Amino acid sequence: VQLVESGGGLVQAGGSLRLSCAPSGRTFSGYAVGWFRQAPGKEREFVAATIKSGSSSYYADSVKGRFTISRDNAKNTVYLQMNSLKPEDTAVYYCAALQGARYMSSYYSSSAYDYWGQGTQVTVSS
Repeated sequence: VQLVESGGGLVQAGGSLRLSCAPSGRTFSGYAVGWFRQAPGKEREFVAATIKSGSSSYYADSVKGRFTISRDNAKNTVYLQMNSLKPEDTAVYYCAALQGARYMSSYYSSSAYDYWGQGTQVTVSS
């Protein structure tokens, strides 16, 4: 499954961006989808995830209350709405698809995901 992210860019602190993730050539409905990010010199970290139905979502503490993950299975797209952006949110953002989560902790772990996109750069200026 090829995943394609879009919506990154440069924004001032306090601004908003919406990232999109869509698979190429396959439906998303059979997968949980997560967003991860990686800043220069840092390890990739979990941001948010939504289960297959979209009825439950999980967030990193650092983005709770500011970011919202959602999915539109009819449009075969997962979104990450990012509000109140901070300079420390600057990173390359990746979406990833997970076919079978054995544990709730799986959603938070990059190693559990089966497919990854190429990433989209988000830069927040102060």
